[in-house]
Amino acid sequence: MNVFDIEIPNAVIDVTVLVLILLGAVLCLSAAVGLLHFRDVPSRLHAATKPQVLGVILICLAVALAQRSVGGILLGLALVAPIVLMQFATAPLSAHMVGRQAYRNGTTEERRLVVDELAESKQTPPGAG
Repeated sequence: MNVFDIEIPNAVIDVTVLVLILLGAVLCLSAAVGLLHFRDVPSRLHAATKPQVLGVILICLAVALAQRSVGGILLGLALVAPIVLMQFATAPLSAHMVGRQAYRNGTTEERRLVVDELAESKQTPPGAG
């Protein structure tokens, strides 16, 4: 018998998949609620990226586990791996770009910033006219 042909009991797989999908859906819902609830851009970006990415990862893991054998689960993981990698690559990058543009536009509340590393970039250099 091959290791990849081992069947996992259906009840275990079903409960695990249901729990992962439920947790992923709750995290994605909390990200949507956070976008509506929070007032400033940094808080909204935090709500939009962290729980949403984790929710999508949990749902992708549930899709991979829905395959009933070890070989099917490995194939499912290989198929959802690009989705997870794209989430890891694009969510922080887009949040960084939106946050930086909001800072440049002046739509962030600077008094609420703990550290302002970009304050020097706002100053006009001496002799620039």
